[in-house]
Amino acid sequence: MKKGWQKKTLGDVLVKTETTDPARSPQTEFDYIDVSSVSNETLAIEETQRLNGKDAPNRARRLVKANDVLFATIRPTLRRIAIVPEELDNQVCSTGYFVLRAKPDVDHRFVFYFLQTEGFMTAMEKLQKGASYPAVTDGDVRSQQIPIPPLPEQQRIVGILDEAFDGIATATANAERNLHNARALFESHLQTVFTQRGEGWTETTLEEVLAIQPQNGWSPPAANHSDSGTPVLTLSSVTGFRFRPDKRKFTSASTDSRRNYWVKNGDFLITRSNTPELVGHVAIASRIEKPTIYPDLIMRMNPAPDRIMTEFLYYQMRSPSLRKEITGRAQGANPTMKKISNGAVQTLPIAVPSIPTQRAIVRTLNVLAEETQRLESIYQQKLAALEALKKSLLHQAFSGEL
Repeated sequence: MKKGWQKKTLGDVLVKTETTDPARSPQTEFDYIDVSSVSNETLAIEETQRLNGKDAPNRARRLVKANDVLFATIRPTLRRIAIVPEELDNQVCSTGYFVLRAKPDVDHRFVFYFLQTEGFMTAMEKLQKGASYPAVTDGDVRSQQIPIPPLPEQQRIVGILDEAFDGIATATANAERNLHNARALFESHLQTVFTQRGEGWTETTLEEVLAIQPQNGWSPPAANHSDSGTPVLTLSSVTGFRFRPDKRKFTSASTDSRRNYWVKNGDFLITRSNTPELVGHVAIASRIEKPTIYPDLIMRMNPAPDRIMTEFLYYQMRSPSLRKEITGRAQGANPTMKKISNGAVQTLPIAVPSIPTQRAIVRTLNVLAEETQRLESIYQQKLAALEALKKSLLHQAFSGEL
């Protein structure tokens, strides 16, 4: 360890914090910081609830002060970490947080950055318990070792990280904006193609242009999941309007080559169940090298080649106007998961020009799609590089190399 640095536990560098019971003052108002109040993207408290003591939830028990560092012990790998700002001094947070209040000889931002290190997060992942509601204890957090240099050195390191992370945040925002703009430009062109149509287009329904109507796949019993065997596509193989044959699992269940749950290259696939934003995503199967099953949550269909090109149907079904139609037809009591029926898919409105016109449109859209994917790849690589830079800086900072 670097000269002048000491290895301590987090518990060694923190002071004891206070608890409170807002219900004892039923008419007193306070700001409540729930676990969902902290963004794991901005690492800041983005919203609070203004409550009276009588309306306080049972978890509203921890008093916070300005410059306290909050770490969510519930689902710790989600990285909900934030510093309490001045305007939330003496307010209340959930018991789902561990409140870290640094001793006078420790810079609170030094602690804040330490919680973001890969070493700390890896430890939390190993220590968390509970399959459906994973969590770590306050003691788990206190026991983690942190390298502590003298206060002036902490402040120097924090200054470097503050400046670097501000620059990274700006660069990340620019890359994300460029990524969004590239996608939006392509979606705008799709919308123009399928709403500002020329002459000779025929209005019909999807079932009228299909040679094979939508058919659900088959999901083998979970008990037969294995590390090898027959490949079974997962829902994510179609999510994002790109077919990904690597998104699969395997089953040891017996199969029947005569059944209709096998997917072939060129098949048109659509997800029939997913979140409201992702339900009804489409893709064209490709790069399938061995017999593969598609699951129950995906439908397979095949266009009639004399009526509509597969790629033309693909682009039309991902156009903003038809996406709105698809999501509007999806149903389900669960607001986070919707399903669309075979009948709802079959009756989707489709506009069909001549095959030569379809071919010309597909050629143009293919060029635009390739350019959009090229730009997406560039911006995603930039985002990945910026994230790697943050990890590298944090590693250097707590290794005494910064």
